[in-house]
Amino acid sequence: MPVYPNLFEAAEVDAAVQRLAALTPKTVPAWGSMSVATMLAHVNVAYEMVYDDKHPRPNALMRFVLKRIVKQKVVGPDPYPHNTPTAPVFRIKDTRDFHTERERLVAYLRRVQHDGQRAFEGRESLSFGPLTAAEWNGLFSKHLDHHLRQFGV
Repeated sequence: MPVYPNLFEAAEVDAAVQRLAALTPKTVPAWGSMSVATMLAHVNVAYEMVYDDKHPRPNALMRFVLKRIVKQKVVGPDPYPHNTPTAPVFRIKDTRDFHTERERLVAYLRRVQHDGQRAFEGRESLSFGPLTAAEWNGLFSKHLDHHLRQFGV
């Protein structure tokens, strides 16, 4: 099982930012159909759910299902398979600007690192309820790594 970067550590965030800097608006995916700008917007949704009041909380039944069936796949150590279906809230339907989305993602990564591990210990997830800081890191880091690998960086 892979070990994902700890995004609460400045050096790990710097390494992620370097990987993001290697992307260009013309970078193509090794699998899937998202453009690089769409992928960046898609990855940003996880941070929007933490920091922005943009996305509704799923209803109680959906939260139960997500917590019992989906949570471990999202926060656990196993990598995501290629072309895994995504939740509707993560589907980007409009055209996005590559530079804007990359800047947003870098800002979110720096904010997570600045806020630190203690700010995330026991923090409520809209979908999964309270998560440990390690689970939050798994959610953020594994998702980011999956999509950066998708785009070859």
